[in-house]
Amino acid sequence: MKKRLSFGFGVLILSAALAGCGGSPGTTATSAPPPAATTSAAATSASPTVDSSTTGGAEMKVSSSSAGQIVTDSEGMSLYFFTKDVKDSGISACVDACLEAWPPFTTTSDTPTVEGVSGTVGTIATPDGKKQATLNGMPLYYYANDKAPGDVTGQGVGGVWYLVSPTGEMIKGAAGSGY
Repeated sequence: MKKRLSFGFGVLILSAALAGCGGSPGTTATSAPPPAATTSAAATSASPTVDSSTTGGAEMKVSSSSAGQIVTDSEGMSLYFFTKDVKDSGISACVDACLEAWPPFTTTSDTPTVEGVSGTVGTIATPDGKKQATLNGMPLYYYANDKAPGDVTGQGVGGVWYLVSPTGEMIKGAAGSGY
């Protein structure tokens, strides 16, 4: 009984998180991130920080996937854009429960190192004070359901989450997408 209850509760939590970040295309994003106190500990701990000095290479690179050439972290984990983010706004529209399903790709550097990525790389501050990497002014995220390098299960989720091309564009309608 406990096993079924915990599984059901987990599905309910994931559904709520996805609903919070998917929404309909006409909804608007929050104009500012919440204070750090409202950020969930699960979201911040699920978000690995990459430092090229410890990994021995680029923080972002180009990798092959079932969706073609995409931007990944140094370990090959796929990175995504959120269509509700506003380019060059300096903030993320993914807040609260959304961050549990879509942890930010964080770095310790003001200018993350890249390999094969031709877009403009930068950072913005997360609600808890970390540096979230950006590409062409758009924040980058992981998808919590991507478990191994090369997974692209976040592609097309909710019609608002898309993989990132090496030039920093959203890849829409790619083969192997999860919608």
